[in-house]
Amino acid sequence: MVGMGTYAIGNSTGEQRANEIKAIQRGIELGMRLIDTAEVYGHGRSETLVGEAIRDYREDVFLATKLSPEHFGYDDVIKSCEASIQRLGVKFVDLYQLHWPSERIPIQETMRAMEELVATGKTRYVGVSNFNVEQTMQAQESLPKSELVSNQVRYSITSRSIEAELLPFCGKEKIAVIAYSPLDTGNIPISRIPKEMLDKYGMTPAQLMLNWVTYPEPVVAIPKAGRVSHVEENAAAIDARISEADYRALSKRFEK
Repeated sequence: MVGMGTYAIGNSTGEQRANEIKAIQRGIELGMRLIDTAEVYGHGRSETLVGEAIRDYREDVFLATKLSPEHFGYDDVIKSCEASIQRLGVKFVDLYQLHWPSERIPIQETMRAMEELVATGKTRYVGVSNFNVEQTMQAQESLPKSELVSNQVRYSITSRSIEAELLPFCGKEKIAVIAYSPLDTGNIPISRIPKEMLDKYGMTPAQLMLNWVTYPEPVVAIPKAGRVSHVEENAAAIDARISEADYRALSKRFEK
């Protein structure tokens, strides 16, 4: 339910780069098997770092990366996937995602290429990112031979716009919601989180936020994996689960 995101990781050198690699490897050891990256992150350098980090762990990892909208033409989809695979140093990716919707290239053309990638074994699954309900439906309908398995969107206790339509839709359609920025890019609202709830479960504010965001069945979270200490904290966030009553109370507390 909790994996690792790699936005803004990979531009570093020296000790910082080594620490980022150690953080990813520690996360894998702790069971955080979903690792998400994108071709646009650091202009491919994030994928290169992830590839280095997972070199001895490939069979233990569910590897996801994302394709930028300017590459949604049929030939560009194939070339971009092959380039990502090369940077990652793997034979295939587990999940290949469209990073944002495109207003320029028809979704049918893009998904035709995605199905070709599935057929040739370059990806196992197809996903999207930042798609609304209508766009997700169009993506589904453009995959006659494959399933749309996920939609990666921003979701946290302080960013809840998907709850009105997208979250129920994905739950109904059995599409996983991959929540990015589940800790609101580090802007953790410590003063608004009930201390008695933290004490009850023995959690930090960040852990309670991750526990909350992964409470709905279709949601998995990918907090950034930049430091070993943060990865260890994130991994322990779901050692216990908050009760339904506490989930609802916390949800209400953060209603706008």
